[in-house]
Amino acid sequence: MDLAEALERVLRDDPARAPIDGLDAWWAGHLAAASGTPAPIARALLAGAAADRPGYAFASGLQEALAQLVGEPARRRWALCASEEGGAHPRAIAATLRVAADGWRLTGTKRWSTLASVAEELLIVARLPAPAADDAARPRLAVVRVAADRPGVAVEATPPAPFVPEIPHAIVTLTDVRVDARERLPGDGYARYLKPFRTIEDCFVHAALVAWAIQVGRRCSWPKEHIEALAGLAVGLAGLAVADPRSPAVHLALAELRRRTASTAARARSGTASTRRPASAGCETARSCASPRGPASAASRSPARRAPEAACVRRAGGAPPGFSGDARDAGGTITQPRRRRPM
Repeated sequence: MDLAEALERVLRDDPARAPIDGLDAWWAGHLAAASGTPAPIARALLAGAAADRPGYAFASGLQEALAQLVGEPARRRWALCASEEGGAHPRAIAATLRVAADGWRLTGTKRWSTLASVAEELLIVARLPAPAADDAARPRLAVVRVAADRPGVAVEATPPAPFVPEIPHAIVTLTDVRVDARERLPGDGYARYLKPFRTIEDCFVHAALVAWAIQVGRRCSWPKEHIEALAGLAVGLAGLAVADPRSPAVHLALAELRRRTASTAARARSGTASTRRPASAGCETARSCASPRGPASAASRSPARRAPEAACVRRAGGAPPGFSGDARDAGGTITQPRRRRPM
């Protein structure tokens, strides 16, 4: 299945969504929705469209972004473990990967590792020993893949975050963990993986959220032009997802697509609010999906608490979570501050 076929499915398949009962059910649904296509960005669109809430669309986009980064299909749940006490800048990475008789040994602590508590494999960014003459240079980094249940790996779940609370984060403690030489990913850990992943993640997560929003719009009977605008954004994001993530042109185009997403959502919010039509049963589902906490139970949706159809647009309005519509100059430098999620 190619990208065009995936987009046709997003626009054609039944938009009704049953509540997804936890992360195991989300992952099973992700694999089922994404089956039949090897392209990570097409898989992100299909799995995002299958999500019942933005949190699970976010998680699907993240998994397929990691597939793009690693260069293989997402058949198991991954977590990228980069951020430490001082952040994810190369100089803040204190976890070390040292040579041992049986390969490598990994030691350190990672914080805010998204999905690490349910991951089957961890992608860990670590510092390599530096030659004495290069102590002042940028630290050399590597990325290794380690089974989450390997001896020496301890994963401690952290309290739910206000942002998509159904997606867990964890502290990962690594104590003299054995790493086979074949488990080190090729290339420089910063230039090939950590630095470009910021842009790759933006493209994939944004695409998955746009696909989710298309289903919300179809359930809520948004005007046709809003659905068409979202479909156009999906195509644009898909093109950027396979472009060079280091390119300043990609950064500028991505910022523009984020702005257009926010504009489309604002128009949908304004247009729907002016109609004030009662919510249909399908839009009630969509409205609850738009809540960061996902679908509400039937008991919690009493008639007194139900809002007009505009509520599903209002909650889904603005840029997708994690994006603030910044721009970058010709050198790739961020020219407006933006809120970033740790990796």
